[in-house]
Parts: sequence; structure tokens; C-alpha cells
Amino acid sequence: MTSDPVRWLWAGAAVALWLLSIAAVAFVRARARRRAAARAQGFVGETGVEAVLVAFASQTGLGEQLAWMTADALSRAGTPVRVAALGDLDPAALKTAGRVLIVAATTGEGDAPDSLSRFVRRHMAAPADLAGLRYAVLALGDRSYAQFCGFGRALDAWLRRSGAEPLFDRVEVDDGDAGAVRHWQHQLAPLAGAPVAADWAPAAFDRWRLAGRTRLNPGSPGGGAWLLAFEPVGHVPDWQAGDIAEIGLPPLDGAARASREYSVASLPADGRVELIVRRVVRDDGSPGLASGWLTDGLAVGDEVDMRLRTNRSFHGPETETPIVLIGAGTGLAGLRGHLRARPEGGHGGAWLMWGERSRAHDAWLDAELQAALSSGRLTRLDRVFSREPGDGRYVQALIEEHAGELRGWIDRGASVLVCGSLEGMSTGVHAALEAALGADRVLELLETGRYRRDVY
Repeated sequence: MTSDPVRWLWAGAAVALWLLSIAAVAFVRARARRRAAARAQGFVGETGVEAVLVAFASQTGLGEQLAWMTADALSRAGTPVRVAALGDLDPAALKTAGRVLIVAATTGEGDAPDSLSRFVRRHMAAPADLAGLRYAVLALGDRSYAQFCGFGRALDAWLRRSGAEPLFDRVEVDDGDAGAVRHWQHQLAPLAGAPVAADWAPAAFDRWRLAGRTRLNPGSPGGGAWLLAFEPVGHVPDWQAGDIAEIGLPPLDGAARASREYSVASLPADGRVELIVRRVVRDDGSPGLASGWLTDGLAVGDEVDMRLRTNRSFHGPETETPIVLIGAGTGLAGLRGHLRARPEGGHGGAWLMWGERSRAHDAWLDAELQAALSSGRLTRLDRVFSREPGDGRYVQALIEEHAGELRGWIDRGASVLVCGSLEGMSTGVHAALEAALGADRVLELLETGRYRRDVY
């Protein structure tokens, strides 16, 4: 053990910084819970009347949005209701509630949302005592994945094994299918004892004008990628880093109108919503419906329908907290929003690890990133290029290469934010983080909100 007072001083400072970062994360999470509780309080009805608990397990914000819509419908029908995040509850709280409606999203191949990691580990490994509880599950999923609605189904099975009684059969929603959502809504009428609103309208689309479109990777061996800028038409929007933009696509052959979601790469202070879109080319050579329209069919000056959705699961910490941003390809969009939220110096630090194909053609937004390094907004930048001779690595290789330094950042209280492809990138990054930090440490980061993902 050293007796050097200088070393003791530095050690004490490091511990103090770590404690301050943990306190900042706790403060942000507590503030969000207080705001949600205040909002939910507006739904609670007469004292002494049993309220229906509406709980949500959300990854991209859609589950939370549907939970609040459910609560609003019940409240308008005269039923007292309260709203909570499922991850903030335990079996005792569920049983005490008596009646609970759960909106449960699935992420990846059957996984629970990141915020549910602790709930799954602590409570769902074995049946609980939920006798007397009556419940229903609205399961959100995507049939393009093998484990469609995997978490919603697992949650439903756990509730049944625990002795809870379904109010009605599980309702499964494929990629936001409006018909399935309406079925859920109609099931609420018997629960409310009165008719509920005839139909649910999602948040209205706003009008936005395409103000600019810039090719990010001319000559790239990969698909073309563009930075698109949209300016609001007649309204003043608000959002924050980590939120999602949903764009309504032109109607096609009388089919129901489709939409696509994109990570927002800008902030309200920029005066525009910026997106990074890669042009998808089908096997027959035709462009993807959304990416083809946005990168080629839509002209600068044309207007589109767009609405912004809060994605609380990918919001970042306070600026005093260090952040490690990890992603590849179009995942740079979601990471860029968090980077732009950092002031020029005077923050806890920002480290970007990012990967693409070719250094010569795919150093996306290089001038901007270099300027961010010079100004202090970005503390450190590491990139890999998988098709580059002499490199050939993917972004997870950076985690392995700099594992010791990454552990130092985590010890200082850093949060990790990952954005990009679900298949390949995010699974590889997760495995690399476990190898570098240990599985238990990664689980701790996930459960405390210091490891957040926006993957698609």
C-alpha cells in the first residue's frame, strides 16, 4: 500500500467523481419517475375506488405511448387508473394492484426491453404468488423475427404459472398493426363497465419540408447513405437526443399507409430534424419502399408527414456524466444526437467508437467529428473499417483493444449508449462488453440505466 499523499489525493478524487456520476444518474431517473407519477396522478379517480394499474415494458417508446393511451381511454370511461413502468414494480406490487394491464414490447429475438433486465432476473426465474391478480397483456412484436412477441408471451406464461387469472386472452401486435391495437381497445370496455373511445388515433403527423440531402459515402462499396434535413412547417417541435422520428410513406396501391422509424441525429437547437438513411436495394435490384423514396423519389422542397416520439430508453445522462458512444453505419445518427447535446468542453467526456466499410469513402461526417474533437465536445474518436486493407475489423474490436481504458471510463461513472444494427453489430458489441467488463458488470450497467441501446 502506498503512503504517497499525491496518489491518495488522486484516488480520492476518482472515487468522488464516480460517486457524483452515480448520483447524477440516480437523480435523472428519480426525476423521470416523479414526472411520470405526477402525470399518472391525473388519471386516479375517487378515493377508495380500486384503480386499474397500467404497466409498460417499452424499448423504443411505443409501448409506453400505448400504455398512456390505454390509461386515457379507461379514465375517459370513468375508471380510475394509474400508470407505472413494469421494471419499477415487483410481484407484491402487482398482486396488491388487483387488476393490471401490461403493454410489453419484445426486442431482438424474444428478449425483454433493457429496462426489464432486473425484473426478469429477480422475479421471472420462478413462479411468484400472484393468486387473486387479474391481468391482460398487450404484446408488441415483429413477425420478421423468429421469436415473435417472445417477451410478451414469456410474461403471460409467468403470470399464469404464478396463479394470476387473465382478464382476456393475450393480444399480439405485429409491427404496430392498427387492427390488433383496436382489438385491445375493444377488450377494455367490459373492464371499464362503459364504452371506451370508438377508435384510437396516434399522435397526428406534422408537416415537414425536406431542406437538404447530402450523400455521406460517394464511391462506397456499401449501400449509399444520405444525411437528410427536414424543417418544420407551421409548428415548433420539441424532442431530445435519443428520440425517434416516424415518417408516413405515400399510400401504395390502396394498401394501409405504412411508416418507417429513424433515429433522430439532431437537436431542436439545430432548427431541423436530421436523419441518416441508407438506400436499401432488394434482391431484384429495386429500391426499398421507404429508403428509395427518401433518398431519390422525394425532392428537396417537398413536404412529408412526420411525428416525433419520445424514446426514454435511449435518453442520455446529464452532461457531467461521461458517455461512451458505440455504433456502426446508420447508428451514427442516434449517437450524433447525444454528441451534439454535449457542450464544447465542461462535460464529463464523450468517447465515440464507430465502424463502417472503407476509410476513403465511409468516414461519415469526418469534418464535423474532427471539429468536435478540436472544440472539446468529443473527447476521443476511434473508428474501424471492415473493408479497408490492413484493418478489416468491426466496431466490437475497438472494445477489446481498449478494454483497460474502457474500464477506467466505467469506473468514473460513464454511461454506454449503443446504436445501430441489431443483427451482428449489437450482439457483437454486447459480447465484447461482457468480455471487457465482465457479465455481472454489464448486467449492473443495464439494470441501472447506464447501458442503453437503440438497435433495429
